[in-house]
Amino acid sequence: MQAAFHTRQGPAAEVLQVGEQPTPEPGPGEVRVRLRTSGVNPSDYKVRKGGFGRALGWPLVIPHSDGAGVIDAVGEGVPASRIGERVWIWNGQWLRPFGTAAQFIALPAAQAVALPAGVGDAEAACLGIPALTALHAVRLAQVQPGMNVLVAGGAGSVGHYAIQFARLRGATVLTTVSSEEKAAYARRAGAAHTILYRSEDVGARVQALTEGRGVDAVIEMDFTANAPLYPACVRAGGTIVVYGMGQMEAKLPTFWFMRNRISLKFVYVYEMEAPEREACLHELDTLLRDGALQHNVALRLPLAEIARAHDMVERGQVIGNVVLDLP
Repeated sequence: MQAAFHTRQGPAAEVLQVGEQPTPEPGPGEVRVRLRTSGVNPSDYKVRKGGFGRALGWPLVIPHSDGAGVIDAVGEGVPASRIGERVWIWNGQWLRPFGTAAQFIALPAAQAVALPAGVGDAEAACLGIPALTALHAVRLAQVQPGMNVLVAGGAGSVGHYAIQFARLRGATVLTTVSSEEKAAYARRAGAAHTILYRSEDVGARVQALTEGRGVDAVIEMDFTANAPLYPACVRAGGTIVVYGMGQMEAKLPTFWFMRNRISLKFVYVYEMEAPEREACLHELDTLLRDGALQHNVALRLPLAEIARAHDMVERGQVIGNVVLDLP
């Protein structure tokens, strides 16, 4: 099969190769998926570069956790009726060497989720990390009608979904963005208010928009950078849910956290508890079947251009998701 792979860490153009690799066979409890698309996420280039001190986990790695395709073979214990089923993938390359940047992947049957007919293959490659992370974060924040929710980085792939999930729950969504173009993009997703964090006082804008009350919850994409903003943004008794950080450690206003009874929760989408994941999958499936979500595939490239795709995601050159098409 054709696959992209690397045997060492480093710059995309230097370490990523595309060539022939053995086609996998499904083991007991597994399915094999003939992949049509593979989603590129920030975690993919970070692993490839060795970010946060991560070593190469295996002698050869086929990257990417997200993708979509059709089940073409099943292992022992999996009903043959699943053959021919369109599916999307989660945790494709988590704790395993071979991910979705290939024509085929074999993995546990539960990680290949039936895909509603109205969702395209490219959009389905955006669900495993971006959509599930956003949904899990919004669920942990216990977003309800009437709440004010601040989504940090609302033009990012996770933030774009988080805005939608919070709005669908009846919340008023505020979001921070870096440009007018991204502000318009976030408003199309359902944000009621956008804050240009590079030129505006975020805390002052939040206070003005919430009539001095502060937001009830924050969905946070860079905890280390934004923690100093919380005292000016979050009401007493509020909740902060973190799904990303720019550095290994953060300096926190800990007395303010204690004095104001702030709940701090963390999302690590790869290691969700089974009941949490099942609840998210059920809710996401309902929303997909209802056509309730906007997806933004900003760029589609062939597998041969995987190095370019990694570089574009790393540099933030597109607003939306980058997806590879498998040959």
